[in-house]
Amino acid sequence: MRQAWRWFGPKAGVSLDNVRQAGATDIVSALHEVPIGEAWTMAQVHERKSLIESTPAGRTPLTWSVVESIPIPDAVKRLGGAAKDDIAAWIASMEAVAANDIKVICYNFMPVVDWCRTDLDYVTPTGSTAMRFDHNVFAVFDLHILQRRGAENDYSEADRKIASDLYDAMGPQEIADLTRNIASALPGSTTEPLTIPAFRDKLETYSGVDANRLRQHLVEFLAAVTPVAEKLGVKLTLHPDDPPRSLFGLPRIASTEADYAALFDVVPSPANGMCFCTGSLGVRADNDLPKIARRFASRIYFTHLRATTREGDGSSFHEAAHLEGDVDMVTVLRELLIEDHKRDRANSIIFRSDHGHRMLDDLNKDVTPGYSAIGRLRGLAELRGIIHALDASALG
Repeated sequence: MRQAWRWFGPKAGVSLDNVRQAGATDIVSALHEVPIGEAWTMAQVHERKSLIESTPAGRTPLTWSVVESIPIPDAVKRLGGAAKDDIAAWIASMEAVAANDIKVICYNFMPVVDWCRTDLDYVTPTGSTAMRFDHNVFAVFDLHILQRRGAENDYSEADRKIASDLYDAMGPQEIADLTRNIASALPGSTTEPLTIPAFRDKLETYSGVDANRLRQHLVEFLAAVTPVAEKLGVKLTLHPDDPPRSLFGLPRIASTEADYAALFDVVPSPANGMCFCTGSLGVRADNDLPKIARRFASRIYFTHLRATTREGDGSSFHEAAHLEGDVDMVTVLRELLIEDHKRDRANSIIFRSDHGHRMLDDLNKDVTPGYSAIGRLRGLAELRGIIHALDASALG
């Protein structure tokens, strides 16, 4: 398996030399500065690729092997194949990426918001910090700050009472912080920051879009792009919903094994693949991660390896250390390695350690939540150790 590192570009707090020192060989990146819906050009992609792959004398070469992500505009999610101009621009971006010999693209189909957290610096028992999703605090935002129409129907009476009490106890800064954490785009998000009025307006544009319609729009999108991807030799990998359940009354359609099975049945193209994110899928207790990896092994081209810990209420969770939490990482890696051993190097599964804890010197730095250097370095080292151990024993 090829060891990758997510890099947010020239302004990132983690340098390419830092990535080399971590032992990664592959880069996962994107043109985050290009507005959503605007086509990437071959020149733009080439410029970024040259920056990544221009290796100083005596240094380890790096390869930009995965694009994460080319954003899919909301119009495609709301209208499907009718959003022809947006789909055409997405295809043009894919063609620019393929022309630069980058053949794996990760994307998501989450409406309005991408991955969502209520706390970006939850203090763990070790003193490091992690990202957390607190169901009750999320309800505070939905019910009292956003004041979404019909939100009360999505929460029990007990949930509403807890949220009301929490909101009454919050000061202005706490409300501002929570609003920023949810309404502002998180690192690597393919949505844009929203004001509260704009947030409400965007939710209204999804009126009438249920799970069946959203799934049909994804199928229509793939019907347009997968034939081009096949010709270009590109693999498309759909990232799971994060968290893997409805938010703000909106449907989510990439949350379970059944969701992916249905999509692969309707769009059987080998270009239609999966980003196997153990953290996102692991939030749901009914997702059997080793089984999912085994069932969809041939369609896993890219994987995010991280662990989450489900909390007592069954809805809240936080990011755990990579070998802790609710993910059986050893068994998952065994399944991935079985598949990877069937492939040549060029088609090997690319993985990255995802969402490391903020720890050690990074506690005193201005770092990107979830993407500090030291926490991801720890995770990559742990994952690498498991891979070596498995290769030397049962798979050797």
